[in-house]
Amino acid sequence: MKKVFLSLVSWALIGSLAGVASVAAAPRQGASEVQVSGGLFHAEGSDIGNLNLDLSYGVYLSPGWQLGFRQALNYNFIEDASDQWIATTAPFLNYHFRVTDIIVPYLGGFIGAAWNDRDVTGTLGPQAGVKLFVHEQTFLNLGYRYEWFWDKFERINNESDNGNHVFNIGVGFMWGGSGAGTRRP
Repeated sequence: MKKVFLSLVSWALIGSLAGVASVAAAPRQGASEVQVSGGLFHAEGSDIGNLNLDLSYGVYLSPGWQLGFRQALNYNFIEDASDQWIATTAPFLNYHFRVTDIIVPYLGGFIGAAWNDRDVTGTLGPQAGVKLFVHEQTFLNLGYRYEWFWDKFERINNESDNGNHVFNIGVGFMWGGSGAGTRRP
């Protein structure tokens, strides 16, 4: 499974960079963005698997700053036991570094709620990633975030090692914003 995942990521990167010469993108002030991401995990020889899905919407306050909202689902498939799931609902703030018109890394953070059919708790954490533009309004996203969970805000330090590492691959679309998109010759 690990080899398949690495192959898919490699081909996605190679495919996205093949058409790079004609792409002139990157976020613009006032632009909107929607993104769908996902990840899958299954350890060989185990009866446990995991699926995570994210849907987010964001608005660019400037070419660098993005304010958004993410809804995520993490579902654990467990053979011979009850499956477990947790959803997170969190606003986020990211800063995008314009390396080129095609490669746009970002750093940010989020704070929100994590919940399932039994409990509700708080979550917060850092996030980072890179957006690889394959078209003026379309990009591939490679993202990472760490989710800390807490039941009382004062106990965040005590709970800092009880979290999730979340890696996702996604596709995003942008529209609107100030200034017209231009293609490089």
